[in-house]
Amino acid sequence: MNALAALRAEATKVLTVRMWWVLLIVLVGYVAFTSGLLALVFGGLGDKLSASGGNVPKIPEAALPPIIYSIASSIGYVFPVLFGTLATTAEFRHQTLTPTFLATPRRGVVLGAKFVTLAVVGAVYGVAALIASVGLGASILAATGHDAGLGHSDTWLLFARIVLAMAIWAVIGVGLGALIPSQVAAIVIVLAFTQFVEPILRLVSTFADWMASIGKFLPGAASDALVGSSIFTSLGASTGETQSLDWWSGGLVLLGYAVLAGTFGYFTSWRKDVT
Repeated sequence: MNALAALRAEATKVLTVRMWWVLLIVLVGYVAFTSGLLALVFGGLGDKLSASGGNVPKIPEAALPPIIYSIASSIGYVFPVLFGTLATTAEFRHQTLTPTFLATPRRGVVLGAKFVTLAVVGAVYGVAALIASVGLGASILAATGHDAGLGHSDTWLLFARIVLAMAIWAVIGVGLGALIPSQVAAIVIVLAFTQFVEPILRLVSTFADWMASIGKFLPGAASDALVGSSIFTSLGASTGETQSLDWWSGGLVLLGYAVLAGTFGYFTSWRKDVT
C-alpha cells in the first residue's frame, strides 16, 4: 500500500510542475529540426552533392531511415536525464523530502517510486521524440524518393529500443540527482558530460583500437548500441573508425549506469538526515 501511495505522490509531483512539459516542447522542436535537416542533407541534397563529387558522405539506402529516426535518442537523451536529475534535486532544494519521508519512512520505497515514475516520463519523452523525428524525417525521405522504412519490422523494433533507452536515461537522471543533491552542480555536471566530455572522449576513442574498446562502454555509446543506430556510430562505421556493442550489451551497460547511480545515491545523500 505504501508503494502505491508513493507512486501516486511521485506522479503528482511530476505533473504539478511546468518543467516536464517545457522540456518536452524543447525536445520535440530540437529533434524535429535536427532530423528534418539530416533527412534533407543526406536524403535529398546528399544524393546530388555526392553525384557531383561533393564532400557529403553517401549513406546506404537501408541505413538512412534508422539514422534519421534515432536522432530521437542520440541527441534527445539529454532531456530525460536532465528532467530526472531536476525532479530529484528539487526535492532537496525545496525540502519536499521532509514531508515525503514523514508520510513514507521507508526511503527505499520512495526512491523506487521515483525510479518507476521517471521511467514512465522518460518513455513518454521517447514517444514524443519519435513522433518528431519520424514525422518530419519520414516525410522528407519520402518526398526525396527514399524508402522511409516504416513497413519494416526492424524499424519498429528500433522505435521500441529508443523508448526503452529514453526511459533508462530518466532513471539515470534520478540516480544522479540522489547522488548529487545540489541542483546547480548536478545540472552543470550533466550538461558538461553529455555535451562536451563524452563527445570528446568518443572522438578520441577513434584514434586507436584500444581506445575504441573502452569508448564503446561510455553511456552515450552504450545507448546508441542499445538503439541499434546513431548518426555518430553510423558515420564512424562507414570509415571503420568506431566499435560498438551488441544492442543487448549496450542495454545492460546503460542499465548498469542507472543501477550504479541509484545505489550510490541511495547510500549517500538519500539516507542522510533532511530538514
